[in-house]
Amino acid sequence: MFDLGMTELLVIGVVALIVIGPKDLPMLFRKVGQYVGKAKGMAREFSRAMDQAADDSGMKEATSSFKDMTSAKNMGLDDINDATKEFKKWDIDSETGKLAEERAANAKKIHELTAKRAEERLAAQAKRAEDAKSEEAAPKKAAKKPTAKKPSAAKKIATPKATPKKTAPKTAAKKPAAKKTAPKAAKDTA
Repeated sequence: MFDLGMTELLVIGVVALIVIGPKDLPMLFRKVGQYVGKAKGMAREFSRAMDQAADDSGMKEATSSFKDMTSAKNMGLDDINDATKEFKKWDIDSETGKLAEERAANAKKIHELTAKRAEERLAAQAKRAEDAKSEEAAPKKAAKKPTAKKPSAAKKIATPKATPKKTAPKTAAKKPAAKKTAPKAAKDTA
């Protein structure tokens, strides 16, 4: 309560012995003991009254239900605690540990092989692409034909194209059918 250590109590006792005297010292200790007893009794009575008030208000039930809700056993966490204890006991040199190491080694080999094959496949694809480019480039060089230069996009925009005039389609003109006439001599005689 006052947080007095053994040395402080010893100093207080020696000072009290000198100041009060050895005759009256036992009576003083008795009176101090009675006061301390009364203070402890009052503290006990106060704590009982507070507990009773908590019981009457239902606070004790609420605290017990909160404790039950947060307990590891009621939440099923005690099984997890048991499982962690099992992990602590696990020995690496057991059969399971050996199998785990073997599986890890196999997985590493598989990863290395797949990485190697992927590199080979990419290299082969790059080579095929290079060969295809060289084949395309070779015939173009051999058959070099002069090509008409196309105007650039800027020139196309700057110079409008001449649009051809639209005309009606040409059709052969029909000649009127010639009238059949009799020979001139027949006309003259008539």
